[in-house]
Order: sequence, then C-alpha cells, then structure tokens
Amino acid sequence: MIRSLWIAKTGMEGQQTKLDAISNNLANVGTNGFKRAGVQFEDLMYQNLRQAGAANGEQAQLPTGLQVGLGVRVAASTRHFGQGSLQQTGNNLDIAISGQGFFQIQMPDGSTGYTRDGAFRLDATGQLVTSAGHAVMPGITVPADATSVTVAPDGTVNVSLPGQAGVQALGQIQLAGFVNPAGLEPRGGNVFAETAASGAPNAAAPGAAGLGALQQGFVEGSNVNVVEELVAMIATQRAYELNSKAIQTSDQMLQRLGQL
Repeated sequence: MIRSLWIAKTGMEGQQTKLDAISNNLANVGTNGFKRAGVQFEDLMYQNLRQAGAANGEQAQLPTGLQVGLGVRVAASTRHFGQGSLQQTGNNLDIAISGQGFFQIQMPDGSTGYTRDGAFRLDATGQLVTSAGHAVMPGITVPADATSVTVAPDGTVNVSLPGQAGVQALGQIQLAGFVNPAGLEPRGGNVFAETAASGAPNAAAPGAAGLGALQQGFVEGSNVNVVEELVAMIATQRAYELNSKAIQTSDQMLQRLGQL
C-alpha cells in the first residue's frame, strides 16, 4: 500500500482538529474572560530505510541516511492567557482583572475553581456569586440595606449603609496566580481547575505578587482576534485540501498500477 495514503490521512485529521479549535474560538468571541485555544503538532515516527553513518563498502560511511516520515499528530492543545479587552458596564458588581490572576470560586463539589469572568451578582443571602451561582472566595456578603458597593483596586470591598457617615469594609477579594496557567484544565462555564501541570495556586491580594489590579464596573472580554482566526481558518482549509489532493493522487497511481 502506498504510504502517502496513510500519511495524508493523518494530516487531514490534524487539520480537522485545528479547525475545531478555531471554531470554538470564534463561537466564544463574546464570552467574558474567554482565552483563545490552539493546537500543536508533532511528526510521527520515521521508517529508517538506510542508517546514516552505516558502512558503504571498504572504509567508507554513508554521509546521510534514508528515512520516510509516517505523518503527523496533534501533540497538545494550547491556551493563550493574554489580556482581553476591558468593557465598561456601569454595574458595580462587575469586576475585571487588569493583569494576571484568577478569581477563586467555590464549586458545588467543594473544590476551588478559577475564572477570569468577573460578572458577579448577589444571591438571596447577599453573597457575592458568579452568574452560575458559585460563591466568590473568600466570601463577601453585602447587607440588604446597603446603598452602594465599591471595590478598590486592591480588592477591598466597602459598602455604604443608611445612617452611617463612613463606609463599612466587608472583606477583600483575593486572586490566585499559577506558575503555568496553560496547564489549567478548562471545565466549561468560564471555569478552570488546578492540575499537576499548572502547579499550586499562589493566592494574594490584587496588585501584589505579580497579580493584576481590579477594575470595578468593567468586565474582561474574550481575547480572540477574529481576523487572526479567519486567516488561520483559511490556512487550515488549504492544508486540508492539499492533504486530500495527496490522497487523490495516490489513488490515481494505484489505478494506473491496476491497469498494467
């Protein structure tokens, strides 16, 4: 069997996976805090038909070998954590991170999730939660009679209460940083989970330990660049077509052999 059939097959499968990643990026272009993804390829093992440096007659060595590649495969998915654009909303409970770091949220199973989506709300008890109802850690509970809520760049949450001249501090929102954020596991719902590859989280106040500051009244948009994704889509389509052309050419060669 002609090797090019199987080699081109691996190329088409790889480009299909890349197109899946591009499609997911474009689908989430309006998702708060979404980080664009990609794929990395690596070549498969080689069939060594002639070893480089092997003996070639008396006192002579082959200067080069003869290897035939067997295709390509998707080695890993990538996640690009560049800053998304900050969009002003005017909602006092919308908080964006300007810089590195993640909000910490309490998941239903008791574990800690990490997100860049700062479109927060208050639940029935006045606790600060995500749009999915997950509590922000450490817990912040706003009194029902509070007239205003302010969040400082360092995460300090203050409220104004009726009959009081000053403000009352409710607590401080902390962020978590990772040595390798690309190693985080996406769980859906704008939530990431810690893995052995990401390393343990380093929690600190916003603006400290290399973490970003908070911006009240803003949300972070997706960092997907539509133009770049469309260009990548065209390049992926062309690569897919070239691999399909290799299969077509191999098929024509087999047809010619059958006619001999």
